[in-house]
Amino acid sequence: MLIAAHCPKPLALVLAAALGCAASAACAHPHVWVTAKAQLVYEGGKLVGVRDTWSFDPEYTAFVTQGLDTNKDGKLSPEELAGLAAENTANLAEFGYFTKLKVGGKEQAFSDPKEPAAHMEDKALVMTFLLPLKTPIQQGRGVAALEVYDPTYFVAFSFAEGTDAATLAGAPQGCAATVTRPKTEQPKTADAGSPGMTEAFFEALTAASTYGVQFASRVLVACP
Repeated sequence: MLIAAHCPKPLALVLAAALGCAASAACAHPHVWVTAKAQLVYEGGKLVGVRDTWSFDPEYTAFVTQGLDTNKDGKLSPEELAGLAAENTANLAEFGYFTKLKVGGKEQAFSDPKEPAAHMEDKALVMTFLLPLKTPIQQGRGVAALEVYDPTYFVAFSFAEGTDAATLAGAPQGCAATVTRPKTEQPKTADAGSPGMTEAFFEALTAASTYGVQFASRVLVACP
């Protein structure tokens, strides 16, 4: 599968999802569902980074965490999940961490991620990491627009409900974040047998594709 071919290490997030689907002759997209939260981080009045928090569906969680309960106590601790979080985060670089940020209409570049961590909430794996901007930016009155999505729709992202879906840390006084939802409703699955939605169609998509953006929520931050 395309994403698996792009992924250099066996524990990478998207490769694990691909392996989970490999046993099926007719897979359907998406393969992984993620509920996202985002925090825009400011220091000294400048926007310096984005902290992503992703909660994965129970099926994917069960697959990717197999064998990680090293002390056999029936629980997965943050320490046992630390290696998974670090490697998965690092290997998302090729895909831009599925995170796009524009300020004043100009796309911003990220440095290597920091502070990768993971923990369990009920039956869901929750992974978090900080994406520092290569160049901190004075937002001023320009709107910051953040989207989290997979262009290939291999992973379906949706922002959490509630006020903690999009938050600000250290932002100048008066800045406010709002979440706008996509007009196109995410299908539960795009079956391989559906017209135009064959597995070959999805395998042909790349990180430069625009298919997944139609399902993307957007965080808008405006400052006075």
